[in-house]
Amino acid sequence: MASPLEGGADALLLDLPRGPLQAYRARASFCWKELALFLEGEDVLRLKKTIFSTLENDPLFARSHEEDLSLERYRELSFLRCKRIMEYNLLPLEDMVANPLWFQVFTDCLGMYDWSLAIRLLLNMVTFGLAIYNLGSERHLKYLPKIFNMEIFGCFAVTELSHGSNAKAIRTTAHYDPTTQEFIIHSPDFEAAKFWVGNMGKTATHAVVFAQLYTPEGQCHGLHPFVVQIRNPKTLLPMPGVMIGDMGKKLGLNGVDNGFAMFHKVRIPRQDLLNRTGEVTLEGTYVTPFKDDRQRFGASLGTLSMGRVAIVGMATVNLKLAVSIALRFSATRCQFGPSDEEEIPVLEYQMQQWRLLPYLAAVYALDHFSKSLFLDLVDLQQGLMGKDRSARQAELGREIHALVSASKPLASWTAQQGIQECREACGGHGYLAVNRLGDLRNDNDPNCTYEGDNNILLQQTSSYLLSLLASRIERGVRLESPLKTVDFLEAYPEILGQRFSCPSINSCLDSSVPLAAYEWLVCYLLLESYQKLNEEKRSGRNDFEARNNSQAYYCRPLALAFLELTVVRRFHEYTHQPSVPPQLRAVLGRLSALYALWTLSQHMALLYQGGYFSGEQAGKMIQNAILTLCSQLKDDAVALVDVIAPPDFVLDSPIGRADGELYKNLWTAVLQESQVLKRPSWWLEFTVNKPRVGSLKSKL
Repeated sequence: MASPLEGGADALLLDLPRGPLQAYRARASFCWKELALFLEGEDVLRLKKTIFSTLENDPLFARSHEEDLSLERYRELSFLRCKRIMEYNLLPLEDMVANPLWFQVFTDCLGMYDWSLAIRLLLNMVTFGLAIYNLGSERHLKYLPKIFNMEIFGCFAVTELSHGSNAKAIRTTAHYDPTTQEFIIHSPDFEAAKFWVGNMGKTATHAVVFAQLYTPEGQCHGLHPFVVQIRNPKTLLPMPGVMIGDMGKKLGLNGVDNGFAMFHKVRIPRQDLLNRTGEVTLEGTYVTPFKDDRQRFGASLGTLSMGRVAIVGMATVNLKLAVSIALRFSATRCQFGPSDEEEIPVLEYQMQQWRLLPYLAAVYALDHFSKSLFLDLVDLQQGLMGKDRSARQAELGREIHALVSASKPLASWTAQQGIQECREACGGHGYLAVNRLGDLRNDNDPNCTYEGDNNILLQQTSSYLLSLLASRIERGVRLESPLKTVDFLEAYPEILGQRFSCPSINSCLDSSVPLAAYEWLVCYLLLESYQKLNEEKRSGRNDFEARNNSQAYYCRPLALAFLELTVVRRFHEYTHQPSVPPQLRAVLGRLSALYALWTLSQHMALLYQGGYFSGEQAGKMIQNAILTLCSQLKDDAVALVDVIAPPDFVLDSPIGRADGELYKNLWTAVLQESQVLKRPSWWLEFTVNKPRVGSLKSKL
């Protein structure tokens, strides 16, 4: 469709090059520029264009594939690029404060180019910088300008060699010495070494170090954060008492220098305790505004929530890139056809649609959810900074923690599975490193484990839901929450009495149908998990054993289903709001329905097990509805990719270029890689030193 836009907005979205993809673009039911403007807004489109053009026009960002670089050179480049980005000041602090969501856009754009670059910047500005801002006080503000001008470079050190998920068991200590008014940071043994810390391996000069705080009388007050200088900023040599090193090559993200550190009685000023959750007086008395130690502990690790929300965005971006590559490939890769003389694009095959289009829908749904969750967290942080101690603020914190804890697993696993499907859907060409799908898969993989193992995080979400149901059953407390994600549970007895009722496939082609099914599913799994937990306790098992025995088939699927329901509901409400332009309603509605039905279909056994589905017709209707939506979205797929794909320089995949010249681009890339006229460097040595057959026989 031709673009109806005029003026500045249309100038921000240049026409894409004509080529083999034009056939699909001409069949699209909507204008891709109009959808991009609706989803992003003119200001965000302008920011993205500025970032992408800055990268493309600076020789420092000239493309060099990771496998062609030494580990040392790749890390050097990613650090220099990080420094250059800070110098450009593409997103001034005042703009970031006025429009918090712009920072997510900013990091997503950098991540599309290279996540090693974006993560380095995130670790310094957000994980390290935000920890100082949120957990410290006025005396710590001196660090912030130094962070933004890269006078210092930071990292965030919680995890140790022997402890990750169980943060309470961290063994690094911080003893207060009132005679010198210093804390003594110490690693009791190598198992207490800070481990897996991003930026620490080669470049970080300072770290927020979590350690067990001891006052002079020997009492431990639990885990607290401290600012510790670990290197000299001018020489990058370790500070006295700090043993520091790089962990070496990883499966991916090798532009990030993950490192380890041990501390041997390192003294730091008392003022370098980040004291928002706890303070030590000059004399050595511990004071805290929190009466409950669990609340203090949760507040001190609250910075991890921002990191986890960032990971949701990172995973979504990775899937966005993979889907863009695979669908452009599928629209231009022709194989087989109705006759021997005719070949058709593989996107025309139902199997290819079924494999890829649900992940395209997932990109749109998760992208919207990621942004809305980010804004929820910003609201929470603003309340905390404003010292809001209301009951609503506390409940908002619990609810967001539950959402964040399940959103990282859902997004990272969806991306992990989707990138692999995209890789396979591109056949052998997808296996070529130059087409980037391997890098996307490897760079996404750590999203499943860092900042909280996915399966452990899901327990946080299920525990939240179980505590709400327990309060409802045992004390009659109403089931509701500030963001209203659990309000439907108040009617759980009535919901559990409902059954699937859909007279035809056409009546299933709206996300309201799977939305109702998801509400039933969450109610069913919540009650089943509650009963399973109580059954385990009645059998004589302690609380730890009871919870441990209730995870695999109860609490884990409960947490995932609850988060999927939340994503489905938010995207359904977004795509069905009155402000959606009439010409965009159909395609957005189909994306919403496809994502909802596709994710719901993965719980088919539970829907039958609990009695919501009965007879074979229910399952077949869901499956046929998914295939129908895939068929309806097939002609829109390329235009939907045009909305989310970055410029070719950033996407960096010959088979995913916007012109669709699949074979020409791939052939050019392979010729550049192969250097066809050059023989292998090892061949001469092999022929010179090659043993003669006769001499070999004599030896035998």
